[in-house]
Amino acid sequence: METTRDKLRHLREIKEAAIHAASQKAIDKQHQKGKLTARERIDLLLDEGSFVELDMFARHRSHNFGMEADRPYGDGVVTGHGTVDGRLVFVFSQDFTIFGGSLGEVFAEKICKVMDLAVKMGAPLIGINDSGGARIQEGVESLAGYAHIFYRNVDASGVIPQLSLVMGPCAGGAVYSPAITDFVFMVEGTSHMFITGPNVIKTVTGEDVSFEDLGGAMTHNSRSGVAQFAAANEQECIAQARRLISFLPANNLEEAPYREPKDDPSRTSPALQTVIPDDANAPYDMHDVVREIFDDGDFMEVHAHFAQNIIVGFARLNGHPVGVVANQPAHMAGTLDIDSSRKGARFVRFCDAFSIPLITFVDVPGFLPGIDQEWGGIITHGAKLLYAFCEATVPKLTVITRKAYGGAYDVMNSKHIRADFNVAWPTAEIAVMGPQGAANILYGKELGAIEDPKEKADRRQELVEEYEERFANPFIAAERGYVDDVIQPADTRPLLVKALERFLTKREDHPPRKHGNIPM
Repeated sequence: METTRDKLRHLREIKEAAIHAASQKAIDKQHQKGKLTARERIDLLLDEGSFVELDMFARHRSHNFGMEADRPYGDGVVTGHGTVDGRLVFVFSQDFTIFGGSLGEVFAEKICKVMDLAVKMGAPLIGINDSGGARIQEGVESLAGYAHIFYRNVDASGVIPQLSLVMGPCAGGAVYSPAITDFVFMVEGTSHMFITGPNVIKTVTGEDVSFEDLGGAMTHNSRSGVAQFAAANEQECIAQARRLISFLPANNLEEAPYREPKDDPSRTSPALQTVIPDDANAPYDMHDVVREIFDDGDFMEVHAHFAQNIIVGFARLNGHPVGVVANQPAHMAGTLDIDSSRKGARFVRFCDAFSIPLITFVDVPGFLPGIDQEWGGIITHGAKLLYAFCEATVPKLTVITRKAYGGAYDVMNSKHIRADFNVAWPTAEIAVMGPQGAANILYGKELGAIEDPKEKADRRQELVEEYEERFANPFIAAERGYVDDVIQPADTRPLLVKALERFLTKREDHPPRKHGNIPM
């Protein structure tokens, strides 16, 4: 008869087998690739000693292709919950050392359980992906498992933050779960995401491409925009995820975590007085403006490598997390194009979903002209950013630093689409178009009648300066209340601090509806 001591020993043995389900050879191979194991990743991600594992003893139920002879505990994914800086999160970590991290019925059930718990408890979900794809031996059960996960990703969208850390292969249908989540992190050299791999592409289309060029970290961070963060190694990737969590609320009903500020809320910024060049066409780096204004110069940029003509990211203003959207005149003159519109719209919608106030910095000469842009659907994609700002009901503050021309002025969180607090620097130029283009249209006939080139150039300059004096300044807009104030650049931080504190209680509703139909 088995004694209690025997049963306790048996439990310890099973747990030990579950924790060390993979062979040392498989673990060594993982490490040789510069990759951590599933459990090592969780240990780095969560606060020390906080992890509580679920379903450690789960095993697959398949009898196909001799699978019944190999039933490791855990079935290739580690799931559970723990804390990040003391705040509850739920996590799953796919284990490439067990069946190549392939997803089967039980594997999916484990992930679905923690997803359901994350929504029920109102806590962020962090998924660590390192998988060879569907477990072929389990057939349609694997496909059903993916679909169950996708459905829960959609159901949880806008309810809890969802982060995907891609730390190995993620191919075929598996890519759609990260794509639905809010933020995708990748590691250079070891992360890959694609629908079809290089071999299939070469067979079908004849195109020859490497894994890294097709679906590597920098490809998806800089070209496709699928991923928002790239890291040099897994330790850096996990540190990025922990830092991002610090800005985010646990769910859509809670406020973002306030942090007692050390930076003086009344601090002025003399450096901003001269940040705008005298030449209206000269570039400057909007990062310099952003870091000068927010607490301790701390700014976590999102999508830093993609569509660099717009900047998005998280910062704190007097301790309150905020979302930052800013045109970047140092890249493509800050024009809005297809990619920057998509990038900005997705970020704005995330912030609105989780009640994170938005602060917008405007220096935009317009939408990027060109056949490729028009044929690529700049009308629809530009409308996404417009839709996102219009739809957002969080506190919305806007600073116009220089150019605010045409429809792009309207789109960039203008007063006309119900921004709450709009100010302009004296260097702001709010107009239908730039002075040069306006002179061509307004005075084309007059200039065309002047034959002498020097006389024409002199007259043209006079007309441009006249237009600049009459229209390319913030005071016409201020007269009509389209901007609430024209301010000294140095005073931007204290004014935004006061405005944010007073608009935190904002309440705004849209007409009842199932959902809007955002331009896709």
